[in-house]
Parts: sequence; C-alpha cells; structure tokens
Amino acid sequence: MNAPVAQAPETPVRLPVGLLIALVAMVTVLLLPLPADLPVAGQRMLAILAFAVVVWISEAVSYEASAIMITSLMAFLIGTAPTLQDPTQIYGSSAAISLALTGFSNSALALVTGALFIAAAMTHTGLDRRIALITLTRVGTSTRLILVGAVAVTILLSLLVPSATARSACVVPIMMGVIAAFGVDKRSNIAAGLMIVVAQGTSIWNVGIQTAAAQNLLTVGFMDKMLGERVSWLDWLIAGAPWALIMSVVLVWVVLKLLPPETDSIPGGKEAVAQSLVDIGPMTGPQKRLLSVSLLLLLAWATEGKLHSFDTTSTTYAGLVILLLPRIGIMTWKDVQSRIPWGTVIVFGVGISLGSALLTTHAGQWLGGQVVTHTGLDQVGALAVFAILAAFLILIHLGFASATALTSALLPILIAVLQTLPGEFNRLGMTMLLGFVVSYGFILPINAPQNMVCLGTETFNARQFAKVGLIVTLVGYLLMLVFAATWWKWLGWM
Repeated sequence: MNAPVAQAPETPVRLPVGLLIALVAMVTVLLLPLPADLPVAGQRMLAILAFAVVVWISEAVSYEASAIMITSLMAFLIGTAPTLQDPTQIYGSSAAISLALTGFSNSALALVTGALFIAAAMTHTGLDRRIALITLTRVGTSTRLILVGAVAVTILLSLLVPSATARSACVVPIMMGVIAAFGVDKRSNIAAGLMIVVAQGTSIWNVGIQTAAAQNLLTVGFMDKMLGERVSWLDWLIAGAPWALIMSVVLVWVVLKLLPPETDSIPGGKEAVAQSLVDIGPMTGPQKRLLSVSLLLLLAWATEGKLHSFDTTSTTYAGLVILLLPRIGIMTWKDVQSRIPWGTVIVFGVGISLGSALLTTHAGQWLGGQVVTHTGLDQVGALAVFAILAAFLILIHLGFASATALTSALLPILIAVLQTLPGEFNRLGMTMLLGFVVSYGFILPINAPQNMVCLGTETFNARQFAKVGLIVTLVGYLLMLVFAATWWKWLGWM
C-alpha cells in the first residue's frame, strides 16, 4: 500500500501592500467631511483619484489591472452618487460606466492606437533597424561621434516611430552590437555612456516631437476635453525641438565629462556597422512602401492647418489604410496584432476617462481652486506659475514609473488650476509646456520604460544613470525657464 504523498503547505495569498494603502487612501477621502462647495460625486472622484495615484506609484498591480479597477470603482461609486443637476436623482450605473468609458471615444486614443500600429509595422519590416544602421554608418570612429550618432538615430526614429519603448527596443540591440564590434568591455565608460545617451536622448526627444510619446498624445486629449482646442504637430515641434536640440548637446557633454571614454577612437566600429547593414540585405519593397507612407504622414502632420485642415488622427488613419491594403500594403492584422501593447490602449483610454470625470463631477475645478487658494499661485506671474508647477511635476515623477500614468493623474488637476488662475496668459500653451515636463524621466531608471530597456543591458548601474540624470534634469529645468521667458513667450505660448 502506497503511503500518501505529503503535500507542501499552500502559501497564503496576501494582497499587495500598495493595494491595501490605496484602498485605505480611497476610504479616508470618502469619510472626510464633505465641503459645501464640492458635490458628492466630486468627492468620490477624488477618492478614486487617490486610489489610482497610490496604485500607480506603488505598482501594486499592473497598469492594465488598475485601469479595470478604476473603471469599476467609477461605475459603482459615481453610479450611486446624486447628480449635479438634481441631487434627488442618482447617476445610475449605466450613466456612470458611460462616463468611465468616455476616454475610449477620444481622438487622442485613436491616434495612440494608430501610432502603435506604425511602430509595429516598423518592427515587422525591419525599417527601424535599417534607419538606425544607415545613420550610424555616417558616423566616424571617435567616441564623441559615436555618441552623436546615437543621438542622431534617436532623433530620426522619434520622427518616424511614435513609441519611445519601441524605439529603444530597436536601438539597444544595434548599440550592443556596436559595443561588441568595438571590442570594449560591457561595463566600460564607453558602453555605459552610449546606453545612457540612448535612454535619456529618447526622453529628451519625447519633448521635442508630439507623436514621439504616448503622454504627449494624452496631453493633446486633455487639451481637447478641457480646453476645447489643441496644439498642432508643427507648433509643438517649433516650441519643443530647439530645447531638445540644445539638451542633446548638453547630454553628450555631460556623459563625456562624467563617464570619460577609455579611448578617443575605436578602430573597426564603423566597418562593423556597415557589415551589419550588408547582412540585412538591400531595402525590401515593404520597407520602401512603409518609408514612403511614413514620410507622407510626416508631411501631413507638419502641414496641418497650413496646407490642409485634416487633423493628425485622420491623416494617421489614412496612412494605416494604405499599410493594410491587400497587395499594396505591407502588413496584415495578424502580422501586427501580437506586436501591439493593447494594455497601453486600455490604460490610455481610462486615463482620459479619469480626467474627464474629474471635470464632469467638478472635482477637478474644486481641487484646482484649493491649490490656488492655499499656495498663492494667484499672486505670481505666468513664469513663476510655470516654474512652480514644473518643479512639482519633476519631483512627483520620481514616484511614477509611467509618464502616461503621471499625465492621467495630475494633468487634469493642473489644467483646472490654470483655469482657476486670474490674469492674462495662454492656458493652452502652459498646458503644452507642462506636458513637456512630464517627459522628465532622467534621474531614476524606473521612471521611464526606455530607461529600463537600456538598464537591462547591464552596461551601467543606477548610480551612473542618476549622476548624469541629475545634471540633465537641473540644466533642462533651468533651460525651460529661459525658454519660457524668451522663445515660448515670443511664440505666444506663455
């Protein structure tokens, strides 16, 4: 008779600490005395916001799971709250869930989805890798020029690949191949500097190009929802690209100073990149067609409101139609569906819904009024307002691993603050400038996905990254204040 097999005791299932803290924060806000000028629905939205911020900062659950939780909380907490128009009536779960899903009918969400398709098409055809290699073949073998080449690759791909994570995922293997071809140690200053330039250069150009990052498109979505207008692709470029160009030079200089290369020139590197380009063969038909469509889209984005009246989302989808056409196109749905991070789409939609609901329930306006009343922002000029709010965003970003989550949580409140402030200044322009600051993920590797992709190469450590990032952050912040007092003021954005 066989003896019974002893089973290992089951590990007790415990809720993540961050989730428990989030629940406590939500319940605490719900139990606070209701201010006379804040509707019940508004207080409940602030409770949901507190839950979202804690969950996003602690990463207690995945962003996708948190999006579903937030949607459910809005359905039940807002669904049982009195309406603003008639306090004797409640919203009902049907109206509340519709409010929770408004973000999914926003043109900014459609643009993000379209951008993810283009990024997937780039990876599918290998065009992004070809562009990176061609750019690098134009660079010499000095270590300084190699860093400049990495920045040039970042700029080119920022124009054509509308996803920071996709760009870094493409560039990192190429740069690792360059490091290997140079025959330098993986933990050398050359390798560390090259990878830090890729990560932080990506964040810098997220500021310069509207379609380079999801948080920019989320900012545009909030502009539409809360301000009734938005900044065009070209106007964003004119405002942000000069700052990004100067900061690219600063980044290379800081890396060369703090991580001085072991040698000034590395023989054979340029030849190794050229060989990699030879290995992938001549440009294919799909790559040529994708490049043509991408350049046409770039032209359409840049001439919006100048040569035509079609918005960025509409022209992007026209490009997608061409890319998906049988025989003419370069991909099928099956080719790209597994390459698209659908969770990003869900989080993005819920982020817009959260901001819209804060506005609809008057929670955003109330919180904005409280911020203005208790901080004295209404007593200072536009430049000081920007300086204070930008510094706040940079500090709070240290707790966020996602610029999209940071934008979802705070930008609606900051827009409400701007709307509450007296005085004559451009609220649309100030929103764009604060949107620039959201991309400041320079200090901690955890602050941006591209940082984590580069950290995974084990070419640098968090201390090296932060050493460079602190200087880049400080110089970038001060440069933004200079731009706010000059270039952006001259453009009429302040």
